[in-house]
Formats: sequence, structure tokens, C-alpha cells
Amino acid sequence: MQLAVNIDHIATLRNARNEQQPDPVTAAVIAELAGASGIVCHLREDRRHIKDRDLERLREAVTTKLDLEMAMTEEMQQIAIKTKPELITLVPEKRQELTTEGGFDITGHYEKMVEFIKPVQDAGIEVSLFIEPEKEAVRLAAKAGADLVELHTGPYSLKKTSRELEAEIHRITTAATFARESGLRVVAGHGLNYYNITPFKAIKEIEEVSIGHALIARASLTGMEAAVKEMLRLIDA
Repeated sequence: MQLAVNIDHIATLRNARNEQQPDPVTAAVIAELAGASGIVCHLREDRRHIKDRDLERLREAVTTKLDLEMAMTEEMQQIAIKTKPELITLVPEKRQELTTEGGFDITGHYEKMVEFIKPVQDAGIEVSLFIEPEKEAVRLAAKAGADLVELHTGPYSLKKTSRELEAEIHRITTAATFARESGLRVVAGHGLNYYNITPFKAIKEIEEVSIGHALIARASLTGMEAAVKEMLRLIDA
């Protein structure tokens, strides 16, 4: 299993003082050198953390894979086509939320999504959909022509009892298996940390996990290189 590092909250820390440090691009380079398989950033419509210039510099610096998380808007589509990340991930976005609160509503936006995806793929960019680990969402993602799905692990991260955790892992595993059978590659993310990541080593269909907040929080105490390497030790099957 591989590790993609979301560096949004390096920018959050920088923006708290409206200064230049810490630099998300420097953090991304260190994460890559420590073994990360890719860098994730979310260019939100309100630009609350990652800024347009950050994205430009990340495209210049990232040598593994750049995953641009984004809302399904015309502005973001044009930015993606211009910037040419290896991958975009469509996520729901609400101005009031602290972080992404759930999977993309494929059922409610299916026709628009199909139209949105094609120009992006025509530009040579892969498309991932951030979805709930449910068969219907997977089925529609495959039908729409997505290349990947990212299974939302937020509900898993909130479970407390062993029974609840096992049930959620079973739900994620079932969705991951169905996605692979449907021709989709599978990644997972949201709420994963150093304490709850271990069960994912057994889900062979998931090729990569995307981790941001927990890793950046650890990096603030131990440094980015150490934080990445520690997570890699935990997910190394």
C-alpha cells in the first residue's frame, strides 16, 4: 500500500499569520523524499488554505503524482486543465465546513459529472471521485467513466467499539472489491491516522491511502520526514 500526503494544513498554518512559512511546497518535497507516492492538495473555492500560486509551484516541484482535490465547478475545471495534475479528485464542498464532510453525491449530479469529466480526461488527467463506500456509488462512478474512486473513511474513523469498527471495515472492503471488479482503481482517505490505519493493510484492493491532518499534526512535532516514514512503517504490508 502506498501513501499520498495531503499538505493543505501546512498552508493553514502559514495563513494563520499571513506570512511565508511554513511553505507547503517545501513540505511536499520533503514528503516525497521520505517515500510518499503522491501529494494531495485541495484548492477550495474560498482559498482558505492552498492558494493558486501554491498550486502552480506544486505542479513545478512535485515529481511523483499531484492530486488536485476540487469542487465540480467550471472555474476548477479550467484550473485543472491549465495546471495538468496527474489526477483530480472531485469532492463535495461547503463553505461552512471545517473539512470535507461526506462523499460526492453522484446520484444527484450524475449527468453534470459525466459532462465535467470528459474535458479533464481529454487533457490527459485522470479523474477520481470521493465517494461513500457503497455499491451504488461505485457503480455510477464506473458508469460515468471515472478512473479511480477514493472511499470515504471518515465514518470509520469515528467508530468506537470493536464491533462498529469491524462492520465499517467490512463495508469498505466490500466496496473496494466491487470497485476493482468494476474496473476502477481504489484509494481511501479521510480521518485516517497512526492509530486506526493498521486494518487497511489487509484490504488488498486499496492501493493507496491519503492522509493529511494527522500526518501534518505529527510533523509539527517530529518533522515531515519522520512523520511520513512512521506512517509508511505502519502501512508497509
